[in-house]
Amino acid sequence: MPVEVTHRFTVRDYHRMAETGVLRPDARVELLDGRILDMSPIGPFHGGVVNRLCRIFNLHARGRWLVTVQNPLRLDEYSEPQPDLMLLRPAADDYTRRHPEPGDVWLVIEVADTTLELDRGEKLPAYGRAGIPEVWIVNLPELVVEVYREPHLAGYAQRRLARAGEQISPAAFPDASVEVGALLAR
Repeated sequence: MPVEVTHRFTVRDYHRMAETGVLRPDARVELLDGRILDMSPIGPFHGGVVNRLCRIFNLHARGRWLVTVQNPLRLDEYSEPQPDLMLLRPAADDYTRRHPEPGDVWLVIEVADTTLELDRGEKLPAYGRAGIPEVWIVNLPELVVEVYREPHLAGYAQRRLARAGEQISPAAFPDASVEVGALLAR
């Protein structure tokens, strides 16, 4: 009986595929645990929520963090997802020489509609294993924000759901509050 073997790509392999044209320049893909995953198209509600988060966090930043949208995050040798939004430690070069790594991150936000299962089941544990201190999953189907803190090898020890009428803030910046109802208004 043949044995099924799965090849895991490294971040270096993944970048080389892009450089050599194996991956098209317009390909919407990301690398997670050695697998190249297609990214779903972004609908208007998803895009608008990302825009709101970007506006809110840029207003609060005052030089304390850099807001980045849908850019790569190198978690380890086999994973380089592209979260919807990140709050990063400021870097003098604005990360032009390398992609951010876990130690550069204050907060990762994934806005999830069709990707909810992937974000919870695969990305969240990967972020926890990498030591990302806080992850928010903006759950569009249920109109809630899932706040995860206290990373460990299997994911996160703490989970909180925030609904309309509540405010949430990154643990590192309690003064940067987001009103959940306004964020998720259509």
